[in-house]
Amino acid sequence: MAKDTFTISRQELRRILTIYKVDESSMAKLFSDMEKAHRHVNAIAFAGMLEKINLKRDAIVNVLRRLGMDDVTINSTIDSMDEQKLLAESGRIFEATINFG
Repeated sequence: MAKDTFTISRQELRRILTIYKVDESSMAKLFSDMEKAHRHVNAIAFAGMLEKINLKRDAIVNVLRRLGMDDVTINSTIDSMDEQKLLAESGRIFEATINFG
């Protein structure tokens, strides 16, 4: 199980989300959710947050790549997110965190 930390500024995340045409209210919701998590969130939860603001899977993958994640880590994150949704259990958790500043 890998454990890495990836950091992105609020401004950079806003710029990336704007490229994917995420509206202001969705960005505000995402930023609010991240603030509630003390700006430190599990990569699986982060990918889920991006999905909840209606980013498509390929856009989520590209956002994670811009954070510096390699394809193996991204695939593990997406697979774990899918497992959690399908099985609704906390089983195997992949630990990678996103620092938001």
